[in-house]
Amino acid sequence: MPPEVPLHRTRGQRFDDLVLLAVAQLEPRWEAELSAVEFAVEEIPPAEPDPDDGELVPLARLEQAAFSDDEDHPARIVLYRRPLMARADGDEELAELVLDVIVEEFAHLLGVDPQTVDPSYPGDE
Repeated sequence: MPPEVPLHRTRGQRFDDLVLLAVAQLEPRWEAELSAVEFAVEEIPPAEPDPDDGELVPLARLEQAAFSDDEDHPARIVLYRRPLMARADGDEELAELVLDVIVEEFAHLLGVDPQTVDPSYPGDE
């Protein structure tokens, strides 16, 4: 008997799928670097906005890797589902926005331009 497959995926599950798809698009070129990064999704950003961030509502945050005697934490890119969904008109635009945000955060982590991470990144238009 085949495993049961849900007939309907929630918005959260579909969003998670977009994140996985975006990471998969970068893997052929950046597999080693991506293996050291965790990706997470949160509904909304923390209540207190980051004063160093120019955006009023952040779309993502980057947590640098931390190593100590007690524990190690890999670098982490956290995407905020609701602000990203509010910015996009439709699934295709949301998929592009998710990819762009991941490219931006990953580029910041590596200290390179987003176009280096993904040559199709739109850049400053």
